Amino acid sequence: MAEVTKDKLLKMYRTMQTIRHFEERLRDLFKEGKVPGFVHVSIGEEASATGACAALTDSDYITSTHRGHGHLLAKGGRLKPMMAELFGRKTGYCKGKGGSMHIADFSIGILGANGIVGAGLPIATGAGLAAKMRKSGQVALCFFGDGASNEGTFHESLNIASSWKLPVVYVCENNLYGEFTAGKDVTSVKDIADRARGHDMPGIIINGNDVVEVYETVTEAVARARRGEGPTLIECKTYRWEGHVVGEEGFLGKKSYRPAEEIAEWKKRCPLISFENRYTANGMFNAAQLDAIKVEVKREVDEAVQYAIDSPLPAPEDALEDMFSVA
Repeated sequence: MAEVTKDKLLKMYRTMQTIRHFEERLRDLFKEGKVPGFVHVSIGEEASATGACAALTDSDYITSTHRGHGHLLAKGGRLKPMMAELFGRKTGYCKGKGGSMHIADFSIGILGANGIVGAGLPIATGAGLAAKMRKSGQVALCFFGDGASNEGTFHESLNIASSWKLPVVYVCENNLYGEFTAGKDVTSVKDIADRARGHDMPGIIINGNDVVEVYETVTEAVARARRGEGPTLIECKTYRWEGHVVGEEGFLGKKSYRPAEEIAEWKKRCPLISFENRYTANGMFNAAQLDAIKVEVKREVDEAVQYAIDSPLPAPEDALEDMFSVA
């Protein structure tokens, strides 16, 4: 593996902190009743989004999931239109009509978050096919969860991508649960990466909480895809600290599908704290440097929240704009 530069490390740390602050603030705003709809946060999973997107260029594509804020920020999504979209404001990425699960920015390759489980898989595969036909050298990276690996779109997408050697990297963020169901109870294999064998492509298991390991692994898969050698399936072992959806405790009552001990154990593997401990111990950074980033990021997130609050709501007639149909 090529050495990861100091600048790259610092940039990835900043991205992880941005995702963490964004998601924590969003969680709190939702609980205060200030954000409409439902939101799914990725607190605890910052490393997989950050490391994967750090291996891409602006012209490469990503497809995301219902838990996609981190993916979009890692790919270069801007805080203010992101937050405005979550508030349903006209200044949002999708003019307030997409909301949490349907944010897109085609200008930097974000083909959209998606509220349908497994729906990003064929979109990324199609983007890979288009890139191959155009000979553009672009790569499509698809984020999906362990639950989506049990969908038909997963196997259909991997099959066609492998058959045609499409430049696609499939990144499974295995956080052990699909909504409120443990993956081990509904999945025939222990490791999602094992399913790569059936589609004749590499299947790699990595620590999804180690941003450097994610970055290095995805970098190799992206290079393979650009060389015309086809797709790769990467399984990031990670964990979401929060529930499936913010506020789930309101309808689950006192019952919990996750042991408290399990959550506590995974919090010890926090990707941000692990990064801080590793790179302050070896002298790469000092605590003051990293603390300064936290302060800057908090200020930027605060500014994004105020921007969203101050932005106008869409007019009723805006509901009829940006519509299209196929005759």
